[in-house]
Amino acid sequence: MRSDVSVTSTVFEANRARGAVRFDVQARDGVTRRGTLHESGSLRVRFPSPEGEGLSGVFVNTAGGVAGGDRFDIEITAADAARLTLTTAAAEKVYRAPGQAAELNIALKVGAGAHLSWLPQETILFDRARVHRRFDIALDETASLLLCEIVVFGRTAMGERMEQGEFVDRWRLSRGGKLVFAETIRLDGNIGAKLGRSAVAKDGAAIGTALILPGDEALVERLREASDSFAGEVGISAWNGFATARFCAQDAARLRADMMAVLARTGAVLPRLWLN
Repeated sequence: MRSDVSVTSTVFEANRARGAVRFDVQARDGVTRRGTLHESGSLRVRFPSPEGEGLSGVFVNTAGGVAGGDRFDIEITAADAARLTLTTAAAEKVYRAPGQAAELNIALKVGAGAHLSWLPQETILFDRARVHRRFDIALDETASLLLCEIVVFGRTAMGERMEQGEFVDRWRLSRGGKLVFAETIRLDGNIGAKLGRSAVAKDGAAIGTALILPGDEALVERLREASDSFAGEVGISAWNGFATARFCAQDAARLRADMMAVLARTGAVLPRLWLN
């Protein structure tokens, strides 16, 4: 029996998904176009028809989700004056991981006068999921950024909730070579109980963050004007030349609505997939 279990475990560990996407975009005659592109494994990116002067990209995970031991790497460069918006074809699901945690590594570089909008759909963590995610973002002093992430702890619409697992989220943002934002979120063990604490999520099942750069107090006040429509809790502030909005809600639908209300006041154009 032990031998069978060992063999099964070995086969499971070997059958892990790997995926990588690396590409750059460049501005040519005022229009953003794709440069070099590298894809491997189960991760793909597709570029719908250009809209105006910018370029849109959609990530597709052909593995159908993320499981323990999987690894996905994304590396993107938006060259000087380029404009790029990125999203995902669907919400990303992270499944139960009996062993090694999944790894998601994202590196973004934005050149002089360029703009990048990172607007994926939700990341949904199933019970006993384990995932480590890392963002490394390097901006030129004149670049701009809109980066939004939503994490959902269980499919509440299906009566599911994440009780146990591990979620480690590391963000590092530099501007002009200087570190201006750094944080690491770590939730592990009995995540359901921790989310129930008033100082953590007050029993919320979805959290989100929006980073907006450049951002100042004037932008904060404009974003706060949407507060009457919020279904969850939203905190908005600005420092170091950028603004942040933090979201917490009882479910993904409410948080998504709050996120969209905030983004509308930034003047951002949401990907069509967000509106379906």
